[in-house]
Amino acid sequence: MWERFGLSVMQRMEPERAHGLAIKALQTGLLPAPGPVTSPRLGVELAGMALPNPVGLAAGFDKNAEAVGPLSRAGFGFIEVGAATPLAQPGNAKPRLFRLTEDRAAINRFGFNNEGMEAIAARLDAAKPAVPVGLNLGANKESRDRAGDFARVLARCGPHVDFATVNVSSPNTERLRELQGRAALEGLLAGVMEARAGLARPIPVFLKIAPDLTGDELAEIAEVALGSGVAGIIATNTTLSREGLASRHRGEAGGLSGQPLFETSTRVLARLYRLTGGRLPLIGVGGVSSAEQAWEKLRAGATAVQLYTGLVYGGLTLAARIAEGLDQRCAAEGVARIGDVTGTGVDAWL
Repeated sequence: MWERFGLSVMQRMEPERAHGLAIKALQTGLLPAPGPVTSPRLGVELAGMALPNPVGLAAGFDKNAEAVGPLSRAGFGFIEVGAATPLAQPGNAKPRLFRLTEDRAAINRFGFNNEGMEAIAARLDAAKPAVPVGLNLGANKESRDRAGDFARVLARCGPHVDFATVNVSSPNTERLRELQGRAALEGLLAGVMEARAGLARPIPVFLKIAPDLTGDELAEIAEVALGSGVAGIIATNTTLSREGLASRHRGEAGGLSGQPLFETSTRVLARLYRLTGGRLPLIGVGGVSSAEQAWEKLRAGATAVQLYTGLVYGGLTLAARIAEGLDQRCAAEGVARIGDVTGTGVDAWL
């Protein structure tokens, strides 16, 4: 009841201000923190990490690692913070976040606004999380060596996290998505993997890709990923498509997330699973707001899923509700381990 009341109040506020208040509420213990939801059926291994459940928090919610502890106890099986860039930067001009309530979606054009890797590393070092924590790596807008920025952030922050994500798929930093091309991506990943090798505790590195890729581009990325040593792929980031939207903010520039992205991102996920032959773990992101949708992502090839925009409309307890729903689905269908679901429904999405 209190969560529904809080959501109704916050949805009357300017979206970025409401998001800031949510972070403050987490820091002060005002939001639910029941601990990770788990059961013998829900535990899953992701790139060597033992997760209590396969429901994660996507990057972007806690950009500056300000609420790592509370978020890690909010029901998620893992969380991802950031994106972090070497230097602090303000991001794009406001307003830059828009709710599309009729579409259960959001558009953002943040532009990697964050306090920089030094501040984020200090917070990660002090955090005492209850689940694995990852960091989304980004590049400064004005950098002359964007590929090198990813390696620098990993070298600085890698000792304080359990995994890292190379984010070359945000549509809000000019020309960033060009790093998804074969030559650029191979060079970038080589630098990141070299930085990873220099860590005292080498951690899994994931690659996050865009949904707006042709079949040939997706095949190329899958080939590069398999040959680079990355631990897996996150599919997908936000989309530039505006097809079928009803909300008045549908014409705003930026990346679209939420329900309209579900089918597109799930098709990309299934294609990646087929292209990689199931050899790389995949994390499914885009439009997940129920246990049924999380189940479909798993069937399409995901080992785990991540939430973000669904929390805007479903509240922070959504993570626990989805994890509990997955557990109930496993019990009802006689599935002993949630990992057994991965890839069982790929053909339906191809």
